[in-house]
Amino acid sequence: MSGNLIGTLVRFVVSAAVLLLVGYFLPGISVAGFTGALIAAVVIAALGYIAELVLGENVSPRSRGIVGFITAAVVIYLAQFIIPNYLSVSLLGSLLAAFVIGLIDAFVPTELR
Repeated sequence: MSGNLIGTLVRFVVSAAVLLLVGYFLPGISVAGFTGALIAAVVIAALGYIAELVLGENVSPRSRGIVGFITAAVVIYLAQFIIPNYLSVSLLGSLLAAFVIGLIDAFVPTELR
């Protein structure tokens, strides 16, 4: 396996663990186990990538500004409609999740840099 593939796999496992923690501690977000969190991490990453392609790099969920925060919240909220059996999020839950995930990402980056 190449180093890039391993890095990507580690990123998704860390992202899934963060989603599980967020789902456990925050109201308004529910994740169906580690498998559900892993599937949600993949869907959220894909939606974030699509948002960045369509709207430009300035709206990237990885950016630290308010636009990136809102984009991340929208991406998390929309993911539940793609995988309703694995992820359930209220509007407030998506905002809280985007905030907490942004904080965690600032200290423990889940993105390959």
